[in-house]
Amino acid sequence: MSDATKVAAAASSRDPAIGLAAVASLRGLLESLEELQVSNARAQGWSWQQIADVLRVSRQAVHKKYRRYGF
Repeated sequence: MSDATKVAAAASSRDPAIGLAAVASLRGLLESLEELQVSNARAQGWSWQQIADVLRVSRQAVHKKYRRYGF
């Protein structure tokens, strides 16, 4: 079982300390994966609107979140 699978399983723990820690870890993983894929999309010429459509957010929201990275 991978670490990600273990963390996902821990998120449903009845112990709040374990469950909440797992949720925080998953949130960090999600943010890292999103940043990676936004960078990938921009490198392949995707517009902010295309990225926003797939992420189901506004163009302004995704641009504001990632413009600091210079994508």
